[in-house]
Amino acid sequence: MGRDFELHTPLMWRDKAQTWALAHELGGEALVDLIVQHSHTCYLGERGALHDWGYGCGECPACRLRAAGWEKYKAA
Repeated sequence: MGRDFELHTPLMWRDKAQTWALAHELGGEALVDLIVQHSHTCYLGERGALHDWGYGCGECPACRLRAAGWEKYKAA
């Protein structure tokens, strides 16, 4: 590369519950609902099963992490 660049990763040090809380802080329930409906983390690409935390198989590591973060966020 011909020049320096800086990469920002604002969510890197936040857990999933903190990420859900940030979404709520920034956009309220509307943003949280948008994320649930339109984002995707399932390693298997499952879009047929909608959970409280969003679409996914519910079994892969990404789904388990997202589900656990959702539960922690909702419990706070």
